[in-house]
Amino acid sequence: MSNSPFLIQPNPDTPGLSQPVEGVNETGQPVTLPVVTEKPITLFLNRQEIVTSMTLGDWVPELAVGYFLNQNMLQRDDEITGIDVDDDLGVVIVRTARETDFEAKMKRKIRTSGCAEGTAYGDMMERFDDIALDKDARFNASWLIELSKAINTAPSLYLSAGAIHGCVLCQKNRPLVYMEDIGRHNAVDKIAGWMFLNDASPHDKVFYTTGRLTTEMVIKTVQMQIPVLVSRSGFTAAAVDLARQAGLTLIGRAKGKRFIALSGIERIIFDSGDAADVADSPSRQRAAQQDER
Repeated sequence: MSNSPFLIQPNPDTPGLSQPVEGVNETGQPVTLPVVTEKPITLFLNRQEIVTSMTLGDWVPELAVGYFLNQNMLQRDDEITGIDVDDDLGVVIVRTARETDFEAKMKRKIRTSGCAEGTAYGDMMERFDDIALDKDARFNASWLIELSKAINTAPSLYLSAGAIHGCVLCQKNRPLVYMEDIGRHNAVDKIAGWMFLNDASPHDKVFYTTGRLTTEMVIKTVQMQIPVLVSRSGFTAAAVDLARQAGLTLIGRAKGKRFIALSGIERIIFDSGDAADVADSPSRQRAAQQDER
């Protein structure tokens, strides 16, 4: 049995997620390095084609379900009757017991700052003000030490190849589900889809991202009804405003025991004391340079 705390974690050696590419370094010497793949995936909801997104190409059913949930095209009480994936055509079809026409929705797309395809801001905001996050949830500051160590040292494409974003669903001091993708919005959607398909409760969870805290990250975390959002990166002002509006605990610049909280501070239990810092590995420090990009 594995000693890993994760239920799901990246496997950078999975065929098809990266490929070796030859080049030269700054001295002109030949090098070979892994480069992540990009694959177009077209998402259908019943008979309606919704969007084509560039993605890593793994966890496709979860990606599709999470996208539809976060765009309010699927509701929490919808029954999924089937998910068909055609790898050759790059198509995934999510079938539900009740059908709806989304043509009107697809006519108004306001792109967010998410990498690659982005998402429709207006659709995401439809239920935002109606979501009540768990006010009784608590976050121990000491949990960050163990979370940082487990996440920062886990094998991943983020470390081996770069050009990738990671998101992790956590429970207290344990990272549960670690998803990666070329766009942070895809990584979030994969986790949202996994939670829906596995009937995972959001109220005692923490959402961790390697990327910056933007409005999209805040909106999707609130959509998933997760009360705490953590990043090793920084904030945008609009994201902070939205987090305060929703009552989301927003923690950024999280490295070891150090962090900055700009919203939802009442949930935090400051118990880290004089615990030792968790030092990032050199490879993690190099990979982290992409966080602010």
